[in-house]
Amino acid sequence: MKFTVLFYLALILLSGLIFGRAVKLIKLPNVTGYLLAGIILGPYCLKLLSPDLVSELELISEMALAFIAFSIGSEFKLSYLKKVGNMVIIIATAAALLAAVLVTVSLVIIGVEFEIALLLGAIASATAPAATVMVIKQYNARGPVTESLLSVVAIDDAIAIILFGFSMAIVNSMQYPGETPAAMSIVMPVIEIVGSLLIGALLGFLFTFPLKYFKKDSNRLIITTGFVFFASAIASVMNLSPLLLCMSMGAVLVNISNSARAIFTLADGVTPPIYLMFFVVSGAGLNISILPEVGLIGVVYIVTRFVGKVFGSYYGSVITKAPDTVKKYLGLTLIPQAGVAIGLSLIASRGLPMYAQPIRAVVLSATFVYELIGPILTKVSLKKAGEISG
Repeated sequence: MKFTVLFYLALILLSGLIFGRAVKLIKLPNVTGYLLAGIILGPYCLKLLSPDLVSELELISEMALAFIAFSIGSEFKLSYLKKVGNMVIIIATAAALLAAVLVTVSLVIIGVEFEIALLLGAIASATAPAATVMVIKQYNARGPVTESLLSVVAIDDAIAIILFGFSMAIVNSMQYPGETPAAMSIVMPVIEIVGSLLIGALLGFLFTFPLKYFKKDSNRLIITTGFVFFASAIASVMNLSPLLLCMSMGAVLVNISNSARAIFTLADGVTPPIYLMFFVVSGAGLNISILPEVGLIGVVYIVTRFVGKVFGSYYGSVITKAPDTVKKYLGLTLIPQAGVAIGLSLIASRGLPMYAQPIRAVVLSATFVYELIGPILTKVSLKKAGEISG
């Protein structure tokens, strides 16, 4: 019997719901259950979800990440940024740079080629916002750590893209000395970031016009969904960052529209099934069979990135005189890594195919580990900081 895509969507939704409730019994975040549901149903366990189907459902990932980035943009309210000053920028930069440096140096010490170590170091700077946002929403977390976390994660992606662009430029210049693509690879990440922010800002400004004429929640939900999807689509067409573009749109909207908070509340009402499907599909895409292949390189990457994020966040917090809870607990919430890191590893694989296998193996295995332990660490950290009660 051949089932339709609707059957598999129903299977994904219901299995995610059941696994989310099951892990809740042992006090784990729902997102951990969603990922486990995907792993078990996916092509590397029960094979109920085939690799082709997982690829076909990539649209769900695009939708979810677009809404997540849009939601993170709401944290960039100017009144909040003026209050915290440069704190979140310094913390994000310190955490990203220390993770990148520790991973690169450690891999070189154990004998990994410098080019591979440098690229993996740059990829290590990225943090996945999706799992973090899900935990915050599930437990309705509020407080200094939560506020700092959302802003730091948003800035983190821009830093990761810049570091990766420069790393690609260095590796290209080493592999193909004297060729212009090396210089262009330095300029391209800057263009990507600036272009994403400017176009996102423009869309955030345009977003306000239909809100003047449509007051009903149902109509405003349609407008919101349309703008979020359009923002993600235009980013893909123009080779920009959907995360940064959607985040920029949300940031501009929250600062110029009195209706912004109502819009973000409406978006929160429609996204739970999208987020659930995203994590189940993400879990199905995690190839657990590659775990034995990565060996010492994978272990060093996972451990040194963890250390870099935690201590980088701590030192950044000390420099900026952040609240004690931010110093102690923020770093542990920056562990999840998924979409951005996988995307950067794909770019590295295409641009430098000779390094594709080790880079992909390490990043995918690290994603598997981080996406399972990251949400748990986020919940524990926020609870210890006194920002959730569950």
